[in-house]
Amino acid sequence: MNASDRTPADLLRSALAADPARPLVTYYDDTTGERVELSVATFANWVAKTANLLQGELSAEPGDRLALLLPAHWQTAVWLLACSSVGVTAEVGGDPAGADLVVAGPECLEAGLACSGERIALSLAPLGRRFPSAPAGYADYAVEVPGQGDRFAPFVPVDPDAPALAVGGAELTGAELVERARLDAARLGLGPGSRLLSGLPYDSWEGLAAGLYAPLAAGGSVVLCRAPSALAPEALEKRVESERVTATAL
Repeated sequence: MNASDRTPADLLRSALAADPARPLVTYYDDTTGERVELSVATFANWVAKTANLLQGELSAEPGDRLALLLPAHWQTAVWLLACSSVGVTAEVGGDPAGADLVVAGPECLEAGLACSGERIALSLAPLGRRFPSAPAGYADYAVEVPGQGDRFAPFVPVDPDAPALAVGGAELTGAELVERARLDAARLGLGPGSRLLSGLPYDSWEGLAAGLYAPLAAGGSVVLCRAPSALAPEALEKRVESERVTATAL
């Protein structure tokens, strides 16, 4: 990654320039058997579409705060980078009542209704399927995002010294986030080409770093496992081998 990168969106642009075809996020849900692998290019395309939805359809602006009520999931990772691209502060597990927008999964739809701004619902179903019908009070992400543009340019340049992420009672600017991600990448022994398997939830910095930011900062990739406890130890060992995992965070 480039030393000049100062926001998570910068890290993604550098990854895209370096090797767009390599894997970036491989996602497993061991309660459903789902496996999704996204290259840097495919992930970046999802981020661009989601950022265009945020900036265009939802009229989000730098400084807005988005309550992100989603578990560790590849689509959550997309939303985190889309928020960084626009300059919106992603509040992971944040209070919808105090947020400008809310993005919620199936388990948090009722809580998300406390947000008076725009609301987006994700089914989190395999293959990114839409809801049979949009939940009351929400727009369905799977319906809204496909028609968005594949390239994104912010209306206003993102300030790396503005708040970018809030989680676990801490708030980080984009520049602070990138620096912490680099430090955690070094602590975890990550470098270009590393494959980190993470079974940590996205409700803390440690989980977010292992499950997205540190591999991205290192030029590596993440194998993100939801509900790894559903796996027998030998099955987990087999996954580590088949996915060419070089480090784990469980």
